[in-house]
This record gives sequence, C-alpha cells and structure tokens, in this order.
Amino acid sequence: MLEAVSLLSPGRGLRRASAEELIRRPEAIGWKVSAVVESADRTHEIETEAQPGGSRVVRIDGKTAPQVSLGQVASIVWLIPAMDRLWIEGADGRRRFFDRITMSFVPSHAQNVLSYEKAMRERNRLLKDMVRDAHWYVALEKQMAESATEIMAARHAALARLRAAQQDAKSAFPAAQLDIAHPERDMPDGSEAMIEALAENRPADMRAGRTLVGPHRIDLTAVYVEKGVPAAQCSTGEQKALLISLILSNARALAEDTGSPPIILLDEVAAHLDANRRASLYDEICALKAQAWMTGTGAELFEELGDRAQHFEVTENDGQSRAVEVAR
Repeated sequence: MLEAVSLLSPGRGLRRASAEELIRRPEAIGWKVSAVVESADRTHEIETEAQPGGSRVVRIDGKTAPQVSLGQVASIVWLIPAMDRLWIEGADGRRRFFDRITMSFVPSHAQNVLSYEKAMRERNRLLKDMVRDAHWYVALEKQMAESATEIMAARHAALARLRAAQQDAKSAFPAAQLDIAHPERDMPDGSEAMIEALAENRPADMRAGRTLVGPHRIDLTAVYVEKGVPAAQCSTGEQKALLISLILSNARALAEDTGSPPIILLDEVAAHLDANRRASLYDEICALKAQAWMTGTGAELFEELGDRAQHFEVTENDGQSRAVEVAR
C-alpha cells in the first residue's frame, strides 16, 4: 500500500522497482494505481500503470503526462527500513535521498538530473572508446554544465530550507548539521566553470573511463549537532532519529512554502524508537496536519496515537492481502 502511494510521485517508488518488476507473477498481469489528490485549492485525478513489456504511463486529469509532472501535483516523502544504513553505506544512496528531498522543493530538479545523466552517459561512452577529438565533447559538456548548475542550485536551496526548518523546530529528534562535499575537488561554480572543468579533466576521465567531476559525485554529510559526532559514527537508534528529523524538517519546510504538508510514508518507523520518541513523532505529524501512512508489526506500536488515526490490520489469505479497519 505504501509503495502504491509512492508511485504517485516521479521515479521508481520507495523500492526503486522498475515498471516490469512490479508486474504480478507468475500471471504476468499489469498494474495500475489510481488516486484523487486533494489540497486546499485544487483536486487532481492521477493514474499510473504499466503492462507486461511496456513502460510506465502517467495520466493527470485524463491527459498523458511525463512522470516529472507528478511532483507538481503532490509532494510525497518516505522513510523505509532499507534507508536505515544510509549514513554508513555508499554516497549513491545519500545522493538519491537528498535528490528526493530537493525534488519536493523544486519539481524540475528531476528533469535536470535526467538530462545531466543522459549527457554524461554519452560522454562516458566517448571516454571508454578513447575518442580524443574535442569536437565530440563540446555539446555534451555544455548540456552537462547547464544541467549541473541547475542541479546544484536546487540542492543548495533545499539544504538551506532543511537547515532553517531544523533550527526553528521544537522537536524531540536531534538536529543534523548538513553539508555537501565533493570527493575530488570543489564543485565548479556556474556553467562556464563547469565547462572548463570538464574539458580540463578529459585526460583523467579517459584514464578512468568515466566522468570524475560533477554533481553526480557529491555526498551529503551529516553531524549529530548535540554530540558533535558524524552520523556514520552514531548508534543505530541515533542514525534512525537523524533520518526521522530530516523527514520531519522536509515536511515542515514544505508546509511553510506551499501551505500544504507532504504525504508522509513511514514503513516500520517505530522499530528503533522507545515509547516517548514514538509519542513525539506522532505528535509532530499530527501538528503538521499531514496525511501519514505508517506500518508496524504490532498494534502496540501505535498506542500513543489513540483515536487520532485510522488503524488497519493487514492479513493474507489464499494469496490475497486484505486491509480491515480496526476500531480503537
């Protein structure tokens, strides 16, 4: 159910599954998600689907639309157990996490990332083929530089909003000192500087067979402010608390900017939280007046919510899952 809701946003949803991977097996039946998304001033009907062997299709108010348009209809943020190791694994996961946050503030960010990655893949092919003629690179590097400038501007804007939302918040969850780091060198500032950096780096890139400078190389770093400890060195519970803090900060900032909080998806969110932290989380979500979908392995994990939420029990019988509302 959470994955279905996550597919109402651009991208592959919370499991990062391709359209083909979501096909029902072994029957090879296609899938479809339909929703009516309401806010204070607008209502949209959304449909997204895929058939076996086909790509994903999106329709908004009955008209076919690109996936990136979903970000303009609804903001959706999520936290799932697979993200619990975010701070101790590779930078790729942190970039994806940060880019989803950035996309919630700047919906066009998704298209800029796609444009950059497409041009970079073509440039990397030239590098692997040892093409030395500069003329082959000029147009690709110009496209990369233009997209890179937009990407980094959006990321820095998102970073500033997260910092402000954390600073002003009265929260039981720890603040994180966030920053953007590049492993090789400082990120070139502006498209002209990026074009120069790509041209200068061609020999090194050719030896590596890939592009070594650009926004695809940045990392999101975090320090537990109260303790002055990098997130990677924090305990499992502290790392989870930092992630929850960022999701809540993202939601607070969006509510301030747009007048509407995002839809929040939290899978097994209470796994590493004690009763006091759980109560604080539920209080903050309710204060935001956000629509939140939360899962857990037992009803006791949501006792602190009381009658402030609808409660459902999911059961499986003969290969079919059913969700039945449980009275509180």
